[in-house]
Amino acid sequence: MKAVRIVLEQETANYKKPTSFQLKESYPLPPPSTVIGMVHNICGFEEYAPMDVSIQGSYFSRHLDLFTRYEFKNGMTFEQGRHQLKVDKYGVVEGPGYTELLVDIKLMIHIIPKDESYLNIIYESFLNPREYVSLGRREDLVYLKEIKMVDVNRKKLDKDIELDPDVKAYIKCSDLEDNSIVLDGSARGVSYRGTKYKLNKNYQLHNIKNNTIRNWNKVEVIYTSHINIVEDSYALLDEDGNPVFPI
Repeated sequence: MKAVRIVLEQETANYKKPTSFQLKESYPLPPPSTVIGMVHNICGFEEYAPMDVSIQGSYFSRHLDLFTRYEFKNGMTFEQGRHQLKVDKYGVVEGPGYTELLVDIKLMIHIIPKDESYLNIIYESFLNPREYVSLGRREDLVYLKEIKMVDVNRKKLDKDIELDPDVKAYIKCSDLEDNSIVLDGSARGVSYRGTKYKLNKNYQLHNIKNNTIRNWNKVEVIYTSHINIVEDSYALLDEDGNPVFPI
């Protein structure tokens, strides 16, 4: 199969966890929904184009960024001493909030559309983007270092492939079941070393009581490093020998 491989860097970014509010926590790598959303935005797709993505990379550090939060409850009128702001007759609470930012991010992303006719559209859209590229928040700008169309093949390895310890990746839990991928440092009794996430990938819209909601399809992954793919096993590799972990 074929894929579009993108190598990118970001100065800072927040890949927000959907359940974090007062402290906007970040995933350590962008989840598949965030990457797929970036692709659809840059390509101008108005309907979901089914695709898998492989996401791996690293960041240097984390820090907290301060911002001003505004909170209000529907229909709550202004009360002196409780609310800082008055909007018409309603009260708004103003206070500090924090955003977790990853710093000096380096990513390698493989985009694998189910329909290969989309490959050229994706490639050309990133090569000549119609607007600035961002990943995470709207202000999380991307520096595109490489955009390349690559072949991805399943190969039997004649030697181990050991990734740089600084490189982290999302790997589907189901891809770890045959023990072809070894995560160094796993303790006895622990199946996989890393952090298990159930990440959003894509959604369907459903109408419930006149409200449209997103019903997310989720994928179970392990976020991990020190990845070793063992000799005599089969692995997905691009034409330059980079492992691919589609999710």
